Amino acid sequence: MIDRSILTEREYRDDRHLAARQALYAYQEPRHDLPGLAVAQLRGVRGPVVDVGCGNGVYGARLRAERPEVAVLSLDLSPGMLAPAAGRAAVADAQALPLADGSCGAVLAMHMLYHVPDVPRAIRELRRVLAPGGVALVSTNSGRDKAEIAEMWRRAVGEGRPSFSGRFTLEEAPALLGAAFAEVRVVELTGTITVREPGPVMAHMASYETWADGRGGDAGEVLRRAERMVREEIDAKGAFEVTSRCGIFVCSG
Repeated sequence: MIDRSILTEREYRDDRHLAARQALYAYQEPRHDLPGLAVAQLRGVRGPVVDVGCGNGVYGARLRAERPEVAVLSLDLSPGMLAPAAGRAAVADAQALPLADGSCGAVLAMHMLYHVPDVPRAIRELRRVLAPGGVALVSTNSGRDKAEIAEMWRRAVGEGRPSFSGRFTLEEAPALLGAAFAEVRVVELTGTITVREPGPVMAHMASYETWADGRGGDAGEVLRRAERMVREEIDAKGAFEVTSRCGIFVCSG
C-alpha cells in the first residue's frame, strides 16, 4: 500500500513525475492515443462524466474538446495535480466519491486504482455513482509491462523496479471489476518503445525517485548505474527496446 502523504506531498505534489512517464510513450510504435480511445468509448454518453484520479487532466481535456456539450468533473486526491485540469475540479478520495448514487453518465479511473488502499471499495464507488446504462472506463498495466526497465532496476538496485500497478494488474482486474459490474470487456494495447539515447528512459526511471532512495544507494547513484547499462545496450544493439502492455476495461451493468 502507498502512503497517502507520499502520494499527495511527494510523488504527485505536481504532475512532474507523471509527465515524465507519459513522455516515454512518444517513442512507442504503434502509438496508442489513450485519451482518444476513451472518448470513442464514451460516444453515446449523455450524462455528466467524472474523471476519478484525473492526474494532469489529459482525459478530461480531450473530452471537453471533442464533446463540449458533456459536463466533465475532474477529481484527484492531490491538490497539486488539479492545477493542469481545466474546468470543474475538486479534491476527492476514490474510496468515498462526493457524488450521489447514479448521478454520472460515465466514470473514468485511468491508471490510478493501483494507488487506492482499498481497490474493491473504490470499484464499488465507481459502480454506485454510475447511472443505469452508463459506462465505466478503467485502465491499468500488465504485470509484465516494461519488463526491460524492471530488469534494469534489478541490475542497478538489486531488486525490481518500483511498481504501482502490481496492486491492480491487467491480469487481475477482470475478477475485481466483475464483482461490481455485470459486463467487463477489455481493449488490450501493446507496443514497443525504442530509444536510441538514454535520456527518455532515464527520465522515466527518475520519476520513481520517491522510492529509489535507500535501495542500493541514493537515487542519484542508482540512476547513474542504470544509465551506464542503458548506454551499453544502445552501443551494442543500436537501441534500447521496452515492451509496453496495458489495457482499457469497459464496464457496464
